[in-house]
Amino acid sequence: MKFKLVVVFILTFLPGVTGTAWAQLIADNPDWKESEAPVPPAFDVSRLISFDVSPNSSLAYGVDPSTIQISGSDGIVRYVVVASSASGARNVMYEGIRCTTGEFKTYARYSSDGHWNPVAQPQWRSMFDNMPSKHPLRLARAGVCDGRTPALTVDAIVTRLKNPLLSMTQ
Repeated sequence: MKFKLVVVFILTFLPGVTGTAWAQLIADNPDWKESEAPVPPAFDVSRLISFDVSPNSSLAYGVDPSTIQISGSDGIVRYVVVASSASGARNVMYEGIRCTTGEFKTYARYSSDGHWNPVAQPQWRSMFDNMPSKHPLRLARAGVCDGRTPALTVDAIVTRLKNPLLSMTQ
């Protein structure tokens, strides 16, 4: 009930609130539910757009732009990311980023035999935790998120990934 009163107040008195402000207001929405993740999409390593993760990383990261989806129902940006080593080994993951909370989730991993293997009970994890790889945080900052909201369109994400200087959140 309290949440609904806040929304009514905002709609009545603050009609010019921006997307970032909205995200901050709904980040703590107790009624938020994740929609069912679509099956992992097909990807093509020849289409990867690379993005920087760390100058110390021995892996090169890229995302296939044709796999990026922005869910209107839950605000999650889902994509296929590929981490490649200098020797040619690849780790391919189907993931999602929730910009409003700064979290990511890995839904599935691609196996060397050409099949997706769903992650058993995937969990949301903070992009800011101390992890071996910070690729979700770097991808979010490279253009997937506008602060605490997802980018408005897939085209905007792709443009920012291709032109890092256009990124709104460094």
